Amino acid sequence: MYKQRLKIYNAKIITPTKIVDGGTILVTGASITAVNEKNIETEDAVEIDAKGNYVSPGFIDIHVHGGGGHDFMDATETAFLKIAEIHARYGTTSMLPTTLTSSKEEILETLESYEAANKKNLNGSQFLGVHLEGPYFAMNQRGAQDPRYIRDPDPKEYKDIVARSSCIKRWSAAPELKGAIEFGKYIRSKDILPSMAHTDAVYEEALQAFENGYTLATHLYSAMSGVTRKNSFRYAGVVEAAYLIDEMDVEIIADGIHLPAPLLKLVYKIKGADRTALITDAMRAAAMPEGESVLGNIHRGLKVIVEDDVAKLPDRSSFAGSVATADRLVRTMINIAEVPLLDAIKMITVTPAKILNVFDKKGELTAGKDADIVIFDSNIKIEMTIINGRIIYHRQTANDNKS
Repeated sequence: MYKQRLKIYNAKIITPTKIVDGGTILVTGASITAVNEKNIETEDAVEIDAKGNYVSPGFIDIHVHGGGGHDFMDATETAFLKIAEIHARYGTTSMLPTTLTSSKEEILETLESYEAANKKNLNGSQFLGVHLEGPYFAMNQRGAQDPRYIRDPDPKEYKDIVARSSCIKRWSAAPELKGAIEFGKYIRSKDILPSMAHTDAVYEEALQAFENGYTLATHLYSAMSGVTRKNSFRYAGVVEAAYLIDEMDVEIIADGIHLPAPLLKLVYKIKGADRTALITDAMRAAAMPEGESVLGNIHRGLKVIVEDDVAKLPDRSSFAGSVATADRLVRTMINIAEVPLLDAIKMITVTPAKILNVFDKKGELTAGKDADIVIFDSNIKIEMTIINGRIIYHRQTANDNKS
C-alpha cells in the first residue's frame, strides 16, 4: 500500500528542550520518520513550506465537552464528528470527549455514540477515549452540573457501565463521598484514571484519594475546595493538596477567565509544566457567536448565556464551561501568565500525553511517533493541522474556499 510522504521544511521546530530554526520533518504515512536541524533531500514527498513559522506536536485536550454548536452529550455521531472537526482547526489533534453529570442511560447512550463515531472520525481530532465527568460529585461544588443527577458512587452502577464499554479512559469524582475510595480503586484496576473533581474534600481526604489512585485534579480551583474553617479550625483543601503532593498532576482551564493571571502564574510556579495540563473544558458554544446556548444535551441540558468570552449560568452565579479553543490556551499562558513558549507547548502536548499514558506515540516530534503536527505563527494562529500524516486543516485553503 502506498503511503503518502510529507516534507515540512523552513520550520521553527518545537522540541521539549529547544526550538530548531530552519529544521525539516519527514512524514511517511501516519508516522514521523525523520526530524533534522537542516534540510533533508527526499523524493516523491509533498513539500510543505512552513515559511519560518513554528511547527509543534499536535495539541492534546484531555477535557472537552463540545464546540461548533454541538455537545458530546447530544449523543449523536454528528455531534462527535463535528466537534472533532471544529477543534482540529484550532490545533487540537487528539481529545478526550467529556460527559456531564447525567442519568446512567444517558451515559451509556453517549458511550455508544462514541464507539460509532470513532470508526468514522477521519477529518477531525482523534478520540483517545471518553472522560466521564460525574455524576459522583459534592452537591456544594456542583457548579453548572445538573443537581438532579448528582449522587454517591454506586458499585452496581459503575461496574455495569465499565463492563459495557471499553472506551472509558478517565472518570472524575469527588473523593470524599461514601464509596468513592472503593470506586477509585476499582476503576484504576480497569486502567481508568480517577480524577478529583467538584469536591469539598479536605487535605487528608485528598491525600487518601491520591494514595488510592486519584492522581489528577480536574480543572484546578474550579468547583474545588480550598482552605476552609470548621469549628474555628482551618483545614487545607484539594487545592492545597494538589500543591503539596509533588506527584499529583493538575489540569487548568487556561482561557484567562476561569483563572486570572496571578493564579495561572502560581500554578506554573508551584506545579510546573511537567505536572500541569492545559484544557479547554469547552462547551458547545466554542467557536460560535456569543448569546444563548445549552450546556449538555441539546434537548435536556441547562440553558446558559455566553458573554465576556465565557459561558455562565443565566443568573450569572457561576461559570458554565469555557468557549476556549486550544490555540487560545497557549496564547493565554504566554501573554498573560508570562510562561515561555516551550513550557506552554509542553503543557498541551507532552504533559497530557503522559497523563493519558499515550506518550509512546504522541506529544513530541520524534521519529516513530504519530504524525500529529501543528503549524502556527508568532501569535499562535493555526496555519495547518496534520493528523496521522493527513492534512486536516490548512488556513490558506480554508480562506480560499470562503472567497
